[in-house]
Amino acid sequence: MIKLNIKNETSRLRAVVLGTANSNGPTPKIEEAYDPKSLEHIKAGTYPVEADMVKEMEAVAKVFEKYDVTVYRPELIADCNQIFSRDIAFVIDDVFVKANILPNREEELDAIQYVIDQVDPEKVIRPPKEVHIEGGDVILWNDYIFIGTYTAEDYPDFIVARTNTQGVEFIKKTFPHKKVKSFDLRKSQTNAMDNALHLDCCFQPIGKNKAILHKEGFLNVEEFEWLLNVFGKENCFIIDKEEMYHMNSNVFSISESVIISERGFTRLNAWLRQQGFTVEEVPYAEISKQEGLLRCSTMPLIRD
Repeated sequence: MIKLNIKNETSRLRAVVLGTANSNGPTPKIEEAYDPKSLEHIKAGTYPVEADMVKEMEAVAKVFEKYDVTVYRPELIADCNQIFSRDIAFVIDDVFVKANILPNREEELDAIQYVIDQVDPEKVIRPPKEVHIEGGDVILWNDYIFIGTYTAEDYPDFIVARTNTQGVEFIKKTFPHKKVKSFDLRKSQTNAMDNALHLDCCFQPIGKNKAILHKEGFLNVEEFEWLLNVFGKENCFIIDKEEMYHMNSNVFSISESVIISERGFTRLNAWLRQQGFTVEEVPYAEISKQEGLLRCSTMPLIRD
């Protein structure tokens, strides 16, 4: 049995689901793009190729091996993008929540069923159909659950809006002992510089009391400032639009002192080292072309 335990983003990692880039399928057609960044690369002919992405993911697997983390990989589905395991499910405390994802991604959940089968069935839940919520929008911080959402009336028109108001309400109801705080995110179907696909594209806690933040990702400046106050300005690394576009906030913590980061994030990585973090740099620039990075492709099951 797997005894799930996730209370925050940074406690020592023991077990994780890492996506896979094998048999990723052909480059999508323009009308098949889920987000503006993929669209941009499809049009430019620079969409990432499978061999490069497989190499990038193996680099992450090696880091996990170095730190003695148990790694589960999805079962292979031919010609299916199975990189972003965070979209399809997430763990809060000892509860495994299956996400209601875009309908044509349902089979990605089937590919980790063998993991779910090792969890106490009482602890596996699936929200009702009208509840939209994806793991990238759910950030745990001890007593808090931070959730990215989009509350405007044109929500149904946005394929990049992944968590609705019902999603926030569902988490409040299901985890009444937690303080649930939601944030309205800026969405754009056409410009990746203006699109915070998930909350972890513009915010992530690191270490014991620090955070990476991108101001323009939030529709309400008060919500950004609330986070700034919670963590303290001196503990926050503020990223600009260009860095948000390259997914600088989407790093991944193995512990309170060890962070996996993209090797091209020079300004961030230098700051992290100044703050005393061990930074494990990996190549992940090809995968980032699909508007996802290290946090998006990992789904933690157990942290100490």
